[in-house]
Amino acid sequence: MNKVAVILSGCGYLDGSEIRESVLTLLALDNEGIEYNIFAPDIQQHHVVNHVAQMPDETLTRNVLEEAGRIARGKISPITELDSTKFDGLVIPGGFGVAKNLSKFAFQGSVSEVDPTIKSILKDFNESNKPIGAICISPALLALTFGELKPVLTIGSHADTAAEIEKTGAIHKVCETNDCVVDTGNLLVTTPAYMDDTANLKDISQGISKLVKAMVSLSQ
Repeated sequence: MNKVAVILSGCGYLDGSEIRESVLTLLALDNEGIEYNIFAPDIQQHHVVNHVAQMPDETLTRNVLEEAGRIARGKISPITELDSTKFDGLVIPGGFGVAKNLSKFAFQGSVSEVDPTIKSILKDFNESNKPIGAICISPALLALTFGELKPVLTIGSHADTAAEIEKTGAIHKVCETNDCVVDTGNLLVTTPAYMDDTANLKDISQGISKLVKAMVSLSQ
């Protein structure tokens, strides 16, 4: 595995990508010697959340691509420029942006739709037998897209979310934060990260590192 695409959904865990998960993903890829390019949709966020008050601020609007560019240090491209043929795998960090901007899973659960461009990209990687890694709530995108394939996924041990994911046809496995679940048949790897709000950074880092290493193994 030489090159991986990373999809972000904004900046900030309540309305975009989880920043720590995103940085740890890039670090894990770098530690494995894997080159990466970062992408995000050029769309407006569902809403903007004040991360101190933890409440939406209806007076503000923000763009997903521009916000994700904060994490990417400006080195980011619109999702429409992601060509799956140029990459060996795909990783999606978590954060509520996944469930609010890339889909409406936060509001509609198992009956929600994935953004059409994101869904098409996921299918392209899957049909090309290239591994996909999904972190935190991002496995919901895999469940919504590949439910008929009965993918084996984890979002940790959050029972209500797991039950909603299983309504798509996906099979959920309880998993510790410092570990990951590997679906060898569908080339999918998932890890819980901050689906456990009390998780420590060390365990999240270990889980994401294992996810990247598993993707490398699946690509061989």
